[in-house]
Amino acid sequence: MDSKQRFSERVEAYIKYRPDYPQAALDYLYGEVRLDQADEIADVGAGTGIFSKLLLERGSRVAAVEPNADMRAAATQELGGHPGFRAIEGSAEQTGLPENAAGAIVCAQAFHWFDRAAARAEFKRILKPGGPVALIWNNRLTHGSPFLEGYEDLLQTYGTDYAEVNHSRISPDELQRFFGDNPMTLSRFGNRQVFDFEGLSGRLNSSSYAPAPGHPRYEPMMEELRRLFDRTEQDGQVFFEYETEIYWGTL
Repeated sequence: MDSKQRFSERVEAYIKYRPDYPQAALDYLYGEVRLDQADEIADVGAGTGIFSKLLLERGSRVAAVEPNADMRAAATQELGGHPGFRAIEGSAEQTGLPENAAGAIVCAQAFHWFDRAAARAEFKRILKPGGPVALIWNNRLTHGSPFLEGYEDLLQTYGTDYAEVNHSRISPDELQRFFGDNPMTLSRFGNRQVFDFEGLSGRLNSSSYAPAPGHPRYEPMMEELRRLFDRTEQDGQVFFEYETEIYWGTL
């Protein structure tokens, strides 16, 4: 499937069930990374605007670049009334922004979908000299509790192309190559989601590698999800644990 269209049928679940980002990570971005000095931040691969909203709340102006029309429409519906927000039909490889337009670039839960060489060239074109680039992921932990380990086993068993698209396959060395000879800094922050079974189901179905209803693996996957929940829930809840990772530097 074209990576730019993968989430078209999952927009509602994506909005409701994808994790937010911890305030400590935003504090770091506006302190150490100095996003506060950017006249406008390009949020590339902005999706439904989850990260754009956090930037707007910090007082930034945001150009949300997103190729998927359904996700871009959801971001516009949520954030379009904010005077600091604009949505742009574009991709990491062709943002549609003019040269030196962005004081900083952020990519939240998106960089692993990009053509890295083309994106690097485009980022250098649109970025003001010395502006930072921050690549951000909520990295779901796969070990540490019976639930986390069982959920990972479920994805390995039923996911359509989970191993191929898992962003953790990008090594730190590959990320460093994106920044070239400039230093890359990594910082990590704890993050958590708490779900009942309905929320857990929505979180699973927000993932592009989860079989959709009608797929032969969908019903067996949901039955296994129910069994996993029943054997690992605590007071009717299960816990997703994340490390929010920020890789940043200049180009």
